[in-house]
Amino acid sequence: MKPSAIRITNLRPARGTAQGKDLGSLSAYQGEVRRRVAGDSVNTSLIAFAVGLIASMGLTVPVRQLALRTGMVDQPGPRKVHVQPMPLLGGLAIYLGVLIALLVSMDGPALTQVIGIYLGATLVAVVGILDDRGLLHHQIKLFGAMPLAAVILLLSGIRAQVFSNIIPGAAGIWADTVLTIVWVVGITASFSILDHMDGLCAGVAAMASLFFAIFALESGQLLVSTMAAAVLGAAAGFLRWNFKPAKIFMGDGGAMFLGFLMATLALKLRPVLTAGHRAAWLIPIFILGATIFDTTLITISRSRRGFLPFTTPGKDHSAHRLANIFGSQRTAVLLMYGIGAFFGLLALAISHLSAGPAYTIAAGAAFGVLVAVALMERAPYERQVRKTQ
Repeated sequence: MKPSAIRITNLRPARGTAQGKDLGSLSAYQGEVRRRVAGDSVNTSLIAFAVGLIASMGLTVPVRQLALRTGMVDQPGPRKVHVQPMPLLGGLAIYLGVLIALLVSMDGPALTQVIGIYLGATLVAVVGILDDRGLLHHQIKLFGAMPLAAVILLLSGIRAQVFSNIIPGAAGIWADTVLTIVWVVGITASFSILDHMDGLCAGVAAMASLFFAIFALESGQLLVSTMAAAVLGAAAGFLRWNFKPAKIFMGDGGAMFLGFLMATLALKLRPVLTAGHRAAWLIPIFILGATIFDTTLITISRSRRGFLPFTTPGKDHSAHRLANIFGSQRTAVLLMYGIGAFFGLLALAISHLSAGPAYTIAAGAAFGVLVAVALMERAPYERQVRKTQ
């Protein structure tokens, strides 16, 4: 029997107890139920992680051979950090690894909603692979596939719940609908442009998935914890072949797939906080702090230099600048992992604070990000050259 299918309704308080013992028996019964539910969630998440890890690690080998046979390779170029042609399609192994893990570890209504989520994930993955093949214009991803995937989430009943907690009625719901589309497009695009160095995108996604799983387990969200564990396992398994020196790249299909799932996990997460729901929306932002920081840096930097942030690729990302400072791509990637861990730990810290201190820390973190952006602008990086007409 799958862990997600274990029923706990057969637990019963002891009969025949005295009236004075009823409350104690009920309390013990409720405690036992909570322990069973928590154990069920942990077991299911561990299964999803293990299956995702093994499946992704094993499937990457034949996927690499497929990429070589079909000519799906990334050629070296002026804005690339690799010097040899590199097989793409690694995202296919991650995609299948997560899918297999979810099919093995989940069933029932939870699996039904996963199907809706995977429709959107499949859309962005396929469009990303077609873009890797050079069959699509890059703007189709940003203005077509990503918004459409967000709409699929909305149709599946998944949306942000920020403004609806503040503004009653239809106005709050419509505001959250718009926020959902902007969030999904923004996070998916952020991961799409994060895949520019060996092991970077997969590792940052794995780190974020770890904290999503932790918060979901604390709040008893079985679907979210299982999906986060599956992504963590698949991303970690892929890192076996993608960490420097990489033997395969995930490609835009893999990066967009991971970004879409990160955005979805953020929308699904309902963390249990000391401050209640008023500060809950801060948690996903902190968990995804590494990629949000990188996107903030290049948005400010490129806009200041007169370039469009998401349509002007170059070696000006956080990892590029850190590699130039420390003289090592591995060090730069590990530092980005560290940034992700730091923001994740901040999320855990503010979850135990009341609303006032939580917002104070959030404001301090936002100020710190802007200071870091200003300092990183002074770091050496390769500037884009404006094309002449």
